[in-house]
Amino acid sequence: MSDTIKHECGIAFVRLLKPLDFYLKKYGTPFYGLNKMQILMEKQHNRGQDGAGLANIKLFPKPGHVYINRIRSNDDTPIKEIFQRIYDRIEHAVAADPSRLNNPAWLKEHVEFTGEVFLGHLRYGTFGKNDIENVHPVSRENNWMTRSLVLAGNFNLTNIDELYERLIDLGQYPPAKTDTVTILERIGHFLDRENEDKYRYFKDKGYSKREITDLLARHIDLKEILSLAARRWDGGYVMAGMIGHGDAFVMRDPCGIRPAYYYRDDEVVVAASERAVIQTTFNVPYENVQELAPGHALLVRRDGDVSDERFIAPQEVRPCSFERIYFSRGSDQDIYRERKRLGRLLVPQILKSIDGDIENTVFSYIPNTAESAFFGLVEGLDAHCAATRVQKIMAGRDTLTEERLHEILHYKPRVEKIAIKDVKMRTFITQDDERDDLVAHVYDVTYGTIRPDADNLVILDDSIVRGTTLRRSIIRILDRLKPKKIVVCSSAPQIRYPDCYGIDMSRLGDFVAFRAAIELLKEHGMHDVIDDVYRKAKIQMGLERSEAVNCVKKIYEPFTDAEISSKIAQIVTAPDIHAGIEVIYQSVENLHQAIPLHNGDWYFTGDYPTPGGNVVANKAFINFYENRNERAY
Repeated sequence: MSDTIKHECGIAFVRLLKPLDFYLKKYGTPFYGLNKMQILMEKQHNRGQDGAGLANIKLFPKPGHVYINRIRSNDDTPIKEIFQRIYDRIEHAVAADPSRLNNPAWLKEHVEFTGEVFLGHLRYGTFGKNDIENVHPVSRENNWMTRSLVLAGNFNLTNIDELYERLIDLGQYPPAKTDTVTILERIGHFLDRENEDKYRYFKDKGYSKREITDLLARHIDLKEILSLAARRWDGGYVMAGMIGHGDAFVMRDPCGIRPAYYYRDDEVVVAASERAVIQTTFNVPYENVQELAPGHALLVRRDGDVSDERFIAPQEVRPCSFERIYFSRGSDQDIYRERKRLGRLLVPQILKSIDGDIENTVFSYIPNTAESAFFGLVEGLDAHCAATRVQKIMAGRDTLTEERLHEILHYKPRVEKIAIKDVKMRTFITQDDERDDLVAHVYDVTYGTIRPDADNLVILDDSIVRGTTLRRSIIRILDRLKPKKIVVCSSAPQIRYPDCYGIDMSRLGDFVAFRAAIELLKEHGMHDVIDDVYRKAKIQMGLERSEAVNCVKKIYEPFTDAEISSKIAQIVTAPDIHAGIEVIYQSVENLHQAIPLHNGDWYFTGDYPTPGGNVVANKAFINFYENRNERAY
């Protein structure tokens, strides 16, 4: 994605089902779980580079020993930093007697992060400062093991104000008004209540307090806790947690907005935000990794019992399509194929744009995430050229010369690596002209690949969000090659609406498609549409959340997708650009054809999966209209 946006955090969970000495004998290390966690987190570093954290719980600890270990970092390389600190501590602990590395019982009793339950997190901050307090896992500790809670997640809730007030109504005093604190305290509240209810039950049965401690650990109803905690949540989430005594869970929102996968065998239970990383880390086939169903929780009890259970009423399933277009790693076999289809489906629009002039067109892409879609685009172009070659051969089969046959057989797309993303440049220069000159050099180009003033250049990106990088950098540097025409293609449709479920896209004015629609309305003398949407959005803010409708759709209704794309082309074209510029977007219909099972398309259509999405869209428009540079949630 040429326009950098922050997004989607990542989770990693490992539960060892065997004693530590089993892993020492079979794999040669008692740190099997810790090593696997490091790989799971490194393989998901694309999901978060603002911070990382790891927590570990030791099962059946002796009284007086620490059984929850937690480490977090907001360093520039947080994953590397936390594991370096952990391994340094291990080395220090065994320095006097290195043979203790082969003594799992001693390690578990004396060394941190040698327990059986691991929970890791990678953070992309979409809200709040990037300080250590915002890095997961977060904890809520108590002297009662069954009341201690460690939590990490990939989520955003749209109704934090409501949930925060409910916590206050319950008598709590939350330390901060954030979704992380609110969720932690809400789950913690129902965990406390479950403990109190069960305690009274067993006490009435005549059990001693010491006996009740173990009974609580065996009888805590984790599913009920999650059901009660989540019943009023509006948003997208995958959350994972560990209770102090060893129970653990991974829960996914009922719309399936955020992704989660898991694998289990007789040695381990593992969960992560992406399927492919589990396959790679544990060398297991695709079919052995399960997707956690929307509205379900993976429950792992202290005794090793594992179940996949629905914890909340079903809703319309709307998994995030952006996961498939851009966020998740393309090593997943399904995602790779879907991205290729997205590229291939752009072929008809591109051929129309260049008037079918394959011979005088060079095709390339913006590195690196558009690469898979580009492979699909090239396959589609190859198929078109092959069909054309057959047609020409058949049409001239009675008169073909060897020279003409060679000419026909050489009819194929010209593919080059044109754009090269150079090192990231940072500057404190504030003057626009000087700053733009530096930004323009974020990308470099391969000279000599374009015939000046003769060739078209088709360049593929996976999405165009703000258009800023196109205008300031990409188009400017491509124009130096002197193509006749530059066609910028997006494998995703026009991004028109804010996201409120985990992606940092909350201001309507940031979207080039929205700015294009507003400019078109003004050019056509339709200012009343803008004013009317504002009035209706203000009315919506006074209604019940469940009654909210997305008023912002009216902004786009007067215009076709092509008209908006044409205006976008004007916006991203600086005055000194010599080539003709055209912008092509994927259609929503093609998006659904390419990615049929992940139909969460609210960024493009405004059809939000929860009422909170409509509220956020309206709030974002009000902020835009009132010129308030604020987040809409």
